[in-house]
Amino acid sequence: MIEEPLPARLPVTDRTRHRRLREQGSRERAELEAILDAGFVCHLGVLVDGRPVVVPTVYGRDERRLYLHGSVASRSLAGDTPVCVTVTHVDGLVLARSVFEHGVNYRSAMIHGVARKVTDGEEKLAGLRLLTEHSAPGQWSYARRPSRKELAATTLLALSLEEASVKIRTGAPDDGDGPDASLGLWAGVLPLTTVWGVPEPDPALPARTAVPEHIARRAGTRHG
Repeated sequence: MIEEPLPARLPVTDRTRHRRLREQGSRERAELEAILDAGFVCHLGVLVDGRPVVVPTVYGRDERRLYLHGSVASRSLAGDTPVCVTVTHVDGLVLARSVFEHGVNYRSAMIHGVARKVTDGEEKLAGLRLLTEHSAPGQWSYARRPSRKELAATTLLALSLEEASVKIRTGAPDDGDGPDASLGLWAGVLPLTTVWGVPEPDPALPARTAVPEHIARRAGTRHG
């Protein structure tokens, strides 16, 4: 069955309405997708036995869904329950003239919905492939695929990308045209970037085992 693409504008719901700092909010689905594509670790918020639990995990996506995985023993991955997934990138510290005006340049996404446990074998493999390729492009074809036993030990959740909230802050401090501008203090942005390092081989590798190109070429490149 061919599914209709999700709308280009994110819907406004009671959970996604921007109530504070509305100027930093965005309803563009392209912004949501860019934030998701720039990272690979999310935080899954869910109630377990009536108590809130937030679990960091890797993810992957297609045009309609976010896929999360973990052990079948994890109670946070039970499925068929409301969840909230967040992804955040910190791009710099905003250092103003007063402590009150300090802030962070960031990109963040918050996705709401009911997570569905994937039971179809083909979808499970496809979801795990998306997840693997999202964090390490080229690795799915390079490494051994999951065995039946490994698949049985893995839970995969699918979460619709339909209901989401996006916020982005960029730029300088906000007090450059206020009374504190006359204090003579330095103000500005301290950028933050993350760069992939040189691959470190497993000590158990046979001598002269080459680093595959899809991994080697990421060294020195910026993440996010």
